[in-house]
Amino acid sequence: MSAEHTEKHYSIAQIAMNLTAACFISGAIIAATYFVTAPIAVQKAIELQNKSMQALVKNADNFKKIEGKTDWYEAQQGGKTIAYVVPSESKGFGGPIKMLVAVTKEGKVIDFTILAHNETPGLGDNAQKDSFRGQFKDKGAEDLEVTKDPTNKKNIQAMTGATISSRAVTKGVKEAVEEVTKYVGGK
Repeated sequence: MSAEHTEKHYSIAQIAMNLTAACFISGAIIAATYFVTAPIAVQKAIELQNKSMQALVKNADNFKKIEGKTDWYEAQQGGKTIAYVVPSESKGFGGPIKMLVAVTKEGKVIDFTILAHNETPGLGDNAQKDSFRGQFKDKGAEDLEVTKDPTNKKNIQAMTGATISSRAVTKGVKEAVEEVTKYVGGK
């Protein structure tokens, strides 16, 4: 006749126990991985932020978080404040433009970096290039206005084909300068 087939039947309880054990082991592995990698990720984020700030204020040897201000830092040299590094955000052509702006104690722009944007490639994203960024150096809030007049060297020349992005970046930098000036005056 036919060969005997032996089938093993699992009860619902056995299946549930196996799934529970698999989930527990997976959860333990994920938790252990997080426990090991979380402090490393935090340290890397701090190092990246410090590198960004160091690139903006090259002669600073320390960055001290300012209490009561979100993501504001004092750039220090030899224990003395030489500048402030502050976040700023403005609405550009493609959405928000997030920046980090370095400002002297006297309210002059040192430099800025764009952290995130959705501007048009080849146009609005040119705001990160030195040819545009370099115009801001040593300017106070009163000079941070966009112009299309090539003879006007006092203000900020708009990027060709990207006037909205030019205005948005300039507005963000100007607001950072004004906030720092208000903060320093209020100390």
